[in-house]
Amino acid sequence: MSFRLQPLPPARLNRCQLFGPGSRTALFEKMAKSAADVINIDLEDSVAPDDKETARRQTIQAIGDIDWGDKTLSVRINGLDTPFWYRDVVDLLEQAGDRLDQIMIPKVGNAADIYAVDALVTAIERARNRRKAIAFEVIIESAAGICHAEEIAAGSPRMQAMSLGAADFAASMGMATTGIGGTQENYYMIREGQKYWPDPWHWAQTAIVAACRTHGLLPVDGPFGDFSDKDGFVAQARRSATLGMVGKWAIHPSQIALANEVFSPSDDAVTEAREILAAMEEAKKTGAGATVYKGRLVDIASIKQAEVIVRQAELIAGS
Repeated sequence: MSFRLQPLPPARLNRCQLFGPGSRTALFEKMAKSAADVINIDLEDSVAPDDKETARRQTIQAIGDIDWGDKTLSVRINGLDTPFWYRDVVDLLEQAGDRLDQIMIPKVGNAADIYAVDALVTAIERARNRRKAIAFEVIIESAAGICHAEEIAAGSPRMQAMSLGAADFAASMGMATTGIGGTQENYYMIREGQKYWPDPWHWAQTAIVAACRTHGLLPVDGPFGDFSDKDGFVAQARRSATLGMVGKWAIHPSQIALANEVFSPSDDAVTEAREILAAMEEAKKTGAGATVYKGRLVDIASIKQAEVIVRQAELIAGS
């Protein structure tokens, strides 16, 4: 273990992030009553340029008017390469109440992008004496973003989460696909005459998980475009969870329950994790650094794995 210990991520549920455009106010109440852990009101891609100001105004109104319960409430601002983002930040911070938890910054390419938004947010918070500091989540959507993922993760104390935006990422990389997430038809291998489809997003997800875990952020998988393909969504979510991601976006209400199920530990997993922790406590009493549980060796590393599962279960139970 390095002398500098790996920090823990924020203690919040992030199994499912439900997205909805700020231009569609009819969706807000439904989003608030959903089972998603995080609500992302979108001012970016799902809002037409002519509707940006209206969507921003409606979003600010909804932040104060709607009961969002204990969900993390986030707004995705427009990209820093647009003329809209600064007004998104200024109006949200000056006009929206303290119920707003987080700003999602899209298409981040390097740590300087985080610095720019952080400087503006900090100035407004100080000028307005805001009581709660706004958190940041970023989306990695470009070749530059994945190359600089580690410095982006370290870009500000406000950073709490990082997501992969598959569609824009694919475009930036020049990938020959129009699919959003999932396996791709022409990305396959052949063995003994049979086709096998590996995951083209695996390496990017792994880079994001490593950057997030290094700096105490929540790594999140992004959208799965074909919301009619529930099996495909679940398959990708399970791969993401196996890699260490804590949740996934939902771009349709039908994906919420699927994400929550995949990223919630099963009762059996929680029971086993608690039993492993108990077994190690007994081992400690005799001075042992390892013990045997159900025929397999468990040690300090096993404790850390079990603690992750128990901590997630406790967050779910308390939600």
